[in-house]
Amino acid sequence: MNSDRPDTIVLIHGLWMSPLSWEHWVERYSAAGYQVLAPAWPGMEGTVEQLRADTSSYDRIGMTDVIDHYADIIEKLEAPPIVMGHSFGGAFTEVLLDRGLGAAGVAIDPAPVKGVLSLPLSTLRSAFPVLDNPIANTHKAVMLSPAEFHYAFTNTLTDAESEAAYQRYAVPGPGRILFQGALANFNPHAATRVDFHNPDRAPLLVIGGGADHIVPPSVSKESADRFGKSSAVTEYKEFAGRSHFTVGEPGWEAVADYALSWAAEHARTALPSG
Repeated sequence: MNSDRPDTIVLIHGLWMSPLSWEHWVERYSAAGYQVLAPAWPGMEGTVEQLRADTSSYDRIGMTDVIDHYADIIEKLEAPPIVMGHSFGGAFTEVLLDRGLGAAGVAIDPAPVKGVLSLPLSTLRSAFPVLDNPIANTHKAVMLSPAEFHYAFTNTLTDAESEAAYQRYAVPGPGRILFQGALANFNPHAATRVDFHNPDRAPLLVIGGGADHIVPPSVSKESADRFGKSSAVTEYKEFAGRSHFTVGEPGWEAVADYALSWAAEHARTALPSG
């Protein structure tokens, strides 16, 4: 590995997932010689079975809790890492880069940050199990049913494949995160507010999935276009026919390899002065 390139990768999981969702990527990147960190959202440490059995440790976490948690992890590293996030983890990656953290960032099927306006019907349908009851779900973690998971995450998989993915990876997701995301454009102090024109952030790659229901490619493309207003490096890559479960569904290797190759090539080796 080139000694002047980052040797650490930080992976940020998304809603309804845990760090286990990155298991294949951790193995692949570790074999390539990187130190790979895949920390849980605060309060979500533990196995899938433990998270399903007791959500009290993370029922009420919000976006600021999660973003600050990862910022603290990154700031304690000896050198800026490559940061990759999926879904809400992709949005958090974009916010962290806007804060000046990271050597390069990859946002995979990123949830919209404040200022991204696209709201396709499939996104609303995917989020409906939480959004349909704000009073009950704002301060609790909500589990998707196998059928809801199949529509939202694994629509390109067979019923059997989707069920296997659900049993291995799906966990209740804190409703507050989803409500904060849904209302970000109406909140002047939203945790996901960024400066799309920020010239000092690290290079950003946005990856979209052509068959994604939660974050359709139109949303990912809008995210890339808005961040492209900056003079900092921004690129968009779309993988046709891939669902929101792109980090785990068959063919994940192509996504993982493209993400790492791009990040390693574009990573900045020094922080901006000032």
